Order: sequence, then C-alpha cells, then structure tokens
Amino acid sequence: MAKTKQKSKKDSSKKSKNGKKKYRVRNWHDYNEALKQRGSLIVWLDKAALKAEAWYARPSGTKGAQPVYADLAVTITLQFGKVFRQKLRQTEGLVRSLFALMGIPLKVPTFSTLSRRGSKVKVALPRDEKENITIIVDSTGLKVFGEGEWKVRKHGYGKHRTWRKFHVAVTPDGEVRAVELTGNETGDNETVPALFAQEESTIKAFAGDGAYDTRDVYDLCRERNVSRILVPPQKNAKIWQHGNSSLPPHPRDENLRAIRRTSLSRWKEDVGYHARSLVETFMFRYKTIFGARLDARNMPQQTAEILIKSSILNRMLKLGMPDSYAVVG
Repeated sequence: MAKTKQKSKKDSSKKSKNGKKKYRVRNWHDYNEALKQRGSLIVWLDKAALKAEAWYARPSGTKGAQPVYADLAVTITLQFGKVFRQKLRQTEGLVRSLFALMGIPLKVPTFSTLSRRGSKVKVALPRDEKENITIIVDSTGLKVFGEGEWKVRKHGYGKHRTWRKFHVAVTPDGEVRAVELTGNETGDNETVPALFAQEESTIKAFAGDGAYDTRDVYDLCRERNVSRILVPPQKNAKIWQHGNSSLPPHPRDENLRAIRRTSLSRWKEDVGYHARSLVETFMFRYKTIFGARLDARNMPQQTAEILIKSSILNRMLKLGMPDSYAVVG
C-alpha cells in the first residue's frame, strides 16, 4: 500500500502545477550553442559590410549634402543596439569600441546620424527562397508612450497612452515574411494587401483569426491563387454565394458548410487550423527578446525599428531553434 502511494506521488510530480503539458528539447546541445551565438559580436557583424565601398554611401548625383554612410552601415549599427538593448549613444560607443578592438579603419555613424537616418533607411528582411509557403498572420500592440504599470495600478492613468499595431506574416517555422506597422485604429484585415505585396513566393495557404473573415481578404487570396484559406467564419456568418450559382464554390462558404455539418472545433482539427497558434509563439519571442514597447517616437523610425528587430529574429532562427516534444506521463 505504501509503495502504491509513493508511486502515484512520483508520477504526479511529473505534471506541471498549472495543468499544462511539459515539453523537452531533443536538440538541446545544438540549441544551447545557438543561444550562445546570439551574444557573439561576430555573428552580428556582416563581413561584407566591412569594406569602405559598402560602408560609405556613393554620391547620389543630386544637389545638396550627400549622405556619408550607406544604408547597410546604418542598419548594422542600429542592429547592434537592438540586439544588446542599447540607446543610440551607447550603440555608437559599442560599435566604435568594437571596431577599435578589431582594428577596422571605418568611422561609426553618430547617434544623431542614426536618429536622422533611422526614418529613411531601407531594411531588407533576410528570408529564404521558398515556394508554396503557408502564411500565418496576426497583430499585437506595442506601446510607444505611456506610464509604468506600477504607477497606473497605484494612482491610475495620468497621461495619454499611445499604441501601435504590429502586423506580421510568418511561416510555420517562425520565419518573418512580411511586417506592417499601423495605428491602433487600423483593422487587421486592412493590412493584408500590404503584407501580400511584400511576399513574392507562391502562397499555398493563408491562416488567420476571425478578424480576417472579410470579402476583401478572400478576394485577395483568390487573386493570389491561395488554395487553402483557413479563416474561421464569424458566429453570425451567412452564405455569400448561392449553392445554385454557376461560379466555382466560394472557399469561405465551403468552410462555413463544413462547420455546420460538424462543429467549429472539428473543422479546425480537420484543416489544421491550430497551426495559427505558431504566430502567437512568434509574438511571445518578439516581446520576450525586445519588450512590448517601441523606442522610436515617429512612425517612419518605428517601421524601421520593427523591420530591424524582425531581421534579428530571422537571423536567430537560422542560428538554431529548439526541437521540442511533449512529455507523456
């Protein structure tokens, strides 16, 4: 009897206290090395940029003062600041000391140059060339200006709180394919054209929550020949196209009919809709690494900021990610 009680107590200790599943990482050695590389200065320094012809800007051929640094130099310097969470002045000092230690005879953009060029720099997302990809879209809020949470709880709101909406399109493996930054008054469905415009590969499937259940989103997906549109219809949804129509079946109506035949949960399971939760994992990674607020104060600089941060996450993805599995028992 005592042995039985002891065994049951041992088994129960393997379960999480909050009832959630426990996970373990298969490739812990490789993932551990990838985590170490994230803090390596060499990883974030592009060797191709350490040449004068790439670091300094070429004459634009127009009248007026010419830029000293190329977009690549500004982007790399700003990237160091975001990786190591430094302000612009500290970022300038960090990169300057790094160049001095490595004997690199290049000048570093000053903090004022980084601030000024941050609104005009063109940032390209490092992405793999893929075909027939699955796009998962969602948005989250990022705070621009506001009071601390402790002060709000203690004394209430005292100043206006400003937010931006960060819209992102990722693949199931977590790679960022497109980003868009808007005001908090913009609907999620309104940004789909801008996200699609950034993706040149063939889109096989599109997944999003009920906020994307609009005609404009479906029309755009059909224009891009998206074969699978995984968007749950809203609760009061009605058929858009009559069943006797001579037109091809509407994908949204097919989803709605399948839900009516079975249930919403069964439809999500059958079509693999739960893969949409992977974009929530990306949002968690983003806010864990960079926080839930933006450093820049105007929209152009904020857009460049989220592009640089998304580029960093794509680089981290290539360094290595955990291969986890659920622990049974």
